[in-house]
Amino acid sequence: MNKQYVTKERLEEFKQELEDLKNKKRLEVAQRLKQAKEYGDLSENSEYAEAREEQANVETRIGELEDLLKNAAIIEKSDGDTVQVGSTVTVKKGEKIATYTIVGAYEAKPEEGRISDESPLGRAFLKKKAGESVSVATPAGPSTYQIVEIK
Repeated sequence: MNKQYVTKERLEEFKQELEDLKNKKRLEVAQRLKQAKEYGDLSENSEYAEAREEQANVETRIGELEDLLKNAAIIEKSDGDTVQVGSTVTVKKGEKIATYTIVGAYEAKPEEGRISDESPLGRAFLKKKAGESVSVATPAGPSTYQIVEIK
């Protein structure tokens, strides 16, 4: 699995969620399963089926979080010379100017200008310097961006 770039704050949120799932949610689901078993015939027991499904969801999420934490890399502020994860890039496309911050996939919020390093646009900007042009394939055809500034 590739490195998963996250901010320090987001990493702490993931750690807290994992702790809550392991120490609280698992116990709650186990208790629900125990109660549902007491209702008798498991083949027609909707409470048991729901509890089993919730248990599967909790265990899946625990696995996802453990993998994420194992591969997490903290986003550091960039040096400003080349675009990297953590950089804020001002680009020009035609007459339009836009600013994007390159973040990890778990931090991406394109509507807020935070694009993933794994997205086509984010990937195209990586390792480029101010003044360089970047061409990105889009459904409407290739788009060219001029990198104006890197912070």
